[in-house]
Amino acid sequence: MKNILILTLMVFFAIPSFSQKEMPLYNNHHVPNSISAPDEEHAELGEDGILRISKVSFPTLSVYLPPKEKATGQAVIICPGGGYWILAAGHEGADVAEEFAKRGVAAFVLKYRLPSDETMIDKTIGPLQDAQKAIQTVRENAKEWNINPEKVGILGFSAGGHLASTAGTHFHQAQIDNPKKTSLRPDFMVLVYPVISFDPGIGHSGSSKNLLGENPSQELLDKFSNEKQVNAATPPTYLVHAKDDRVSIRNSYVFEAVLQEKGIHVSTTYFESGGHGFGMVNPQSEIIWMDEVEAWLKKHFTNLP
Repeated sequence: MKNILILTLMVFFAIPSFSQKEMPLYNNHHVPNSISAPDEEHAELGEDGILRISKVSFPTLSVYLPPKEKATGQAVIICPGGGYWILAAGHEGADVAEEFAKRGVAAFVLKYRLPSDETMIDKTIGPLQDAQKAIQTVRENAKEWNINPEKVGILGFSAGGHLASTAGTHFHQAQIDNPKKTSLRPDFMVLVYPVISFDPGIGHSGSSKNLLGENPSQELLDKFSNEKQVNAATPPTYLVHAKDDRVSIRNSYVFEAVLQEKGIHVSTTYFESGGHGFGMVNPQSEIIWMDEVEAWLKKHFTNLP
């Protein structure tokens, strides 16, 4: 019992201490596409040091702002991974946001809803609604947060990479109320060991099952195989992946190829080894992908005058 209490306290204090401000994603918790159900969200710090949040049904956005004198005007919305089953909220969320803020980039960790038939009318679009709402919120508060609304990107790890790439390829169809007609298109994408495709030969079956269900139609699989949704308006993209990842690097390869085919700028950091889930630092390489992404952002997405 004592150990459980200590773990509970660690989780309780760990979450707020990471963020400068955590806010409900939707006003008055009026979450679209939701079914009234008990809030069963659960956070647990594993023995591996990973903070996992499960059963998210009330999404939030945590705000990390750089000092004004360091701010580049760029912003990034971060989608932690977890197979659409949990959120790896620390090393793929809060830690990354803090690092971006240190580098002058405003960062926002999206605690998005995890697909569930018990809490959503249509679970296939629930996470996308939250990603679109996050983009809308950041853009509509850009002045307050010292952000250039034309420099708002999205970053995702693993299944969070699938969500980020969905936001970057499905923005033409608003899944949320958007009375101000705010652009829901991210200005850039950073996808770290992402799930991109639900093609059985490439995709991650767990993510597909959790988002789309046990036996999705081919039409639904194609819709959310994001390499099939790229067009000329898809945002510039940075891909990070290890060649020995259990989420096949072919996900990144196929996405890179179709981006190039459509004339979309794409850059990559491909590691020879490193596996899956390493977060900001691949211990098997001296290359720090965050440095590479920072240089890419400075080169291609500097603040407008």
